This record gives sequence, structure tokens and C-alpha cells, in this order.
Amino acid sequence: MTESSAQVVLGESLTPIGQLRFTQTGPRQFSTFSYDPAWIKDPRAFTLQPDMPFEGGPFHASAQPGNPRDALAGAFSDAAPDSWGRRLLERAYGKGLSEFEYLTLSDDTCRQGALRFLDDQGKVITGKSVEAVPRLLDLQAITAIARAYEQGKDISAEDMQALAGAGGSGGGRPKANVRDEHVLWLAKFTSIHDQHPIEQIEVATLTLAKACGIRTPEVRLELADTPFPVALIQRFDRRGSARIPYISARTALGKTGTELGSYTEIVDFMRTAASDPKADFQELYRRLIFTILVSNKDDHLKNHGFLYVGSGRWRLSPVFDVNPAPDRNPHLETAIMEGGSHDRSIKLALDACEFFEIPEADARRTIRTAAQRISDGWRDAFRQVGVTGARVRDYEPAFINEQTDIGLAL
Repeated sequence: MTESSAQVVLGESLTPIGQLRFTQTGPRQFSTFSYDPAWIKDPRAFTLQPDMPFEGGPFHASAQPGNPRDALAGAFSDAAPDSWGRRLLERAYGKGLSEFEYLTLSDDTCRQGALRFLDDQGKVITGKSVEAVPRLLDLQAITAIARAYEQGKDISAEDMQALAGAGGSGGGRPKANVRDEHVLWLAKFTSIHDQHPIEQIEVATLTLAKACGIRTPEVRLELADTPFPVALIQRFDRRGSARIPYISARTALGKTGTELGSYTEIVDFMRTAASDPKADFQELYRRLIFTILVSNKDDHLKNHGFLYVGSGRWRLSPVFDVNPAPDRNPHLETAIMEGGSHDRSIKLALDACEFFEIPEADARRTIRTAAQRISDGWRDAFRQVGVTGARVRDYEPAFINEQTDIGLAL
């Protein structure tokens, strides 16, 4: 049996929040979290997630077969690296890492959200890498390291640890955090396995989302004239050096294992926890419509998130990880209605508008406007990122299809 523990603290001030204890017994992994009594009394205090109230606890989480990440409560799992980051950490530190090690070996500077972890001596747990965040100026070099890793080439321990530390969270594609002066960006690399210009398409699609009135992070394309362009997306959980608490919709809804969810369940959470529920209802509805109209394949609950805004309230984060899939079945990862089908359907979205507290006439206008802007603008958005010719034709079914026709006709 192996036991580990860390003091959980918040942000640059390292405000104590509680204690995380982790146990591994053979293949079994589980953890316990308890709030610090001083945090509960703090006037700025907030609960890490809805199903971990101050009056409860200690809170237990345990991994189920096939879902090792459930060994940590959702707020901690959200801060841990994704499948790309985990693979890098295994390469840098060896296989057989526990969920606690995945969480704490990823670099403190780059970890998503505002949670930080201290060891028994009160020092920030940072992993082994010393200079984990490359400069934007070094983007070409860090791109080459990521490509060499994907190709299975030999990489120095120093390079490997730097890449692993900066690996980031969210999705399984190659990426790293980079710093431009005092601003942290997520650099998403073109993979050597890509059959399509995925990073260019993501930048173009986020540009389209902004045109449809959706809140997006700052985004741009770097190394655009090379065979391996990079999508740069500004970290929205940072404001200068300040770290902003973040939870995924999966955590907000208390989902575990392979449980899926629905947009109306997200609405229910926002009704009780959002700083401006109606504004977030409308924002989420625009994102649902956009997801349908651009054939987004990545609308699962980890790809919807919330930023803490104070006074126990949360706000939808800017949209992220929107990936059109022209050859994908017309299927949503997140159902429109709780208990309903996962069909990617404008008609179902229109029928659901009352659950978002949006009058039908307004919903029709939202859908029609989005369909018009997407059908009019997607080719130009592609051209702006250098995607032309056959590649444009490949993606046409994602943007111009039966759902587009239904939206335009409303």
C-alpha cells in the first residue's frame, strides 16, 4: 500500500483550502479530501464543486474498473493532465504512475485552474522540470521536440521533462504551454498522424464562433507557412499572474465513469450557480446551435467549463475544443435534453428552447442568424488560415448539410 498527501491551496496567495490524501493498494486507487476549517470560515470561501459542500466531508473518490481518473474528485481530475500529458509524463518519469502522480508531476505553472499543491514541508509540488514553460520565441524548437516524441525518436531527458511539464490538459492531441511576456498560451501542434489540417480548422472555426456571438478565447495561427502550423489559444484561466478557479461541466454535474450528460442539465446547474443565469442560458444555446451547424464532434462534458467569478458563483468559460467532422455520424456527445436522444438536430434544439428560457421567436432568430453566418463565412475563414482547394471541399459537408438548410429556413 502506498499513501501520499498534499495540502491543497489556492492561487498565487497559496491560501490553504484543505488536505488531499491518496492511497494505492495494488490496482486500487482512492482519495479523500477534507476542507480546512479556516477556509470554511473565510468570507471568500467557495466549495470546490457542488457535491462537496462545506457541511459535508470528508469526501471520498475511488477508481472504478476502466476509469482510473475517478480516483480523484472532479475538481482535481480537471486539474490533471489529459491523455497527451499523461503519455509525456510516463515517458519522462516511467510508466505505472498513480493518479496522484499524474496530478502533481505536471508543472504547477501550467496546471489548469487555480488549485495548487504543497508537500509536507509546505513547498509547492512542481515536478522535476526546472524551466517548464517555453517562451513563444522557442515555439519552433518545442514543436520539433513534440514531433520527435510522436515519431519515437530519442529525446534528451531535459527536453522530455520540459515538454512533459508544459504538456497541459484537455484532449489527447500534442500541445504545450508557452509564455509570451506575462501571458500564457496553449500551443496545439499539428500531429504527424493528421490526415487533415486540424489546427488550421480549429482556428477558423473559433473565428466563425466569434462571428456567431459566442465568447471565444484569443486565438491565432503560428508557423502558418510551415508543414506543421500551430494553433495558439490564450489561457482563459489566467489574468496576468492570477489564476482563476475552473471546473468542467462534468464536475459541475457530478458525473463519474462513462456517464454522459445533457445541455439541459448544464442549464439546471447554471440556474443555481451562475452569476448571470439568463446570459449563460443564451450563451450555451448559441453554442449548442453552433455545435450542430458545424458538425462539432467534441461537445462532451469535459469540453464545457466554468470559471469562478466570486461570491460562490460561476460563469461559462469561453468556448474551446470545437472540431468539425465532415465524416462523423450526426451524433452529439452531450444530449440536448436530459434522457433524450443524442441526435444532432436543429429541430430538437428548437423544441428545447423553453428549457433555456428563450422564447421560440428568439430561438428561431438565433438559429437562422447562425446558419446564415456560417454558410456565408466558413470558406473565407478557411482561406484566412491557408486552407484551400480540395481541403475545403473535404470539409464542406460539416458546414453545409441538412441541418444548415433547416436553420436557414426558420
